[in-house]
Amino acid sequence: MSTTKPAKTATKTGLSPAASTATTATPRVPIVSSSHLAEGRSAELSEFEFGMIIASNAFNRWAVRCMAAVGMKDMTITDVLVLHHINHRAREKKLADIAFILNIEDTHIVNYSLKKLQALKLVQTEKRGKEILYSTNEEGRDICRRYSEIREQVLVSALTGDGTESFELSELARFLRVLSGLYEQAARAATSL
Repeated sequence: MSTTKPAKTATKTGLSPAASTATTATPRVPIVSSSHLAEGRSAELSEFEFGMIIASNAFNRWAVRCMAAVGMKDMTITDVLVLHHINHRAREKKLADIAFILNIEDTHIVNYSLKKLQALKLVQTEKRGKEILYSTNEEGRDICRRYSEIREQVLVSALTGDGTESFELSELARFLRVLSGLYEQAARAATSL
């Protein structure tokens, strides 16, 4: 009897029995920060954006607290990111390149972090022509190494380490890079309105 009812409903609505059952189920309510941005086709994007906000804030808090655990208590997330990028591959970096890689539009923000890192005696500079090049000194490299050790101990160890998780993280990273391009294009379009 119960199998006949969905079939009749499905025939009346033109939906398959499975689709008919799905439409009578309680609709999933997206978790968003702003319901006015979750109307129509944008519900999934709004849900993703809320997840990104939460993840971004959690990551920022983690990075700053991990750096504090290393002994650098007064660093902001920008300071942490700039230091790690300067240390990347032990190559000297220019201000413009650091801002470009970290996708920070205002170079003054990066410059402020560079001055702070210099005052903390974590980076050194070398002038070549008109360019100033930044690199980590021994203390800066040691801070990055200790940060990496704590990261392995308290964050990476919480991951399962299986191939599926690694694949999912890789795919998520790829998807975020694609979306960042969409947001960049939308930002340019919004600027021209």
